[in-house]
Amino acid sequence: MKLEIARGLFLVGALAVASIALAAWEQPRTQILSSAHADEHRMPRIAKASVATRPDHDLLLFMFGLSQGMRPES
Repeated sequence: MKLEIARGLFLVGALAVASIALAAWEQPRTQILSSAHADEHRMPRIAKASVATRPDHDLLLFMFGLSQGMRPES
């Protein structure tokens, strides 16, 4: 088999696999869940906190530092 024919068959096969994978790939669409459609979708229970929560300022500062460290040097 000539090299050009083998390359062409490989290209056609790769495109076929990519097309099948794209057709089979299911991603959920963005939608608003409401209690009116609770029978169609499983709605998560809302957990009620018995104690008032406060933000952890050390964690917020840590996350800010991480996001600043990810910037490219220019």
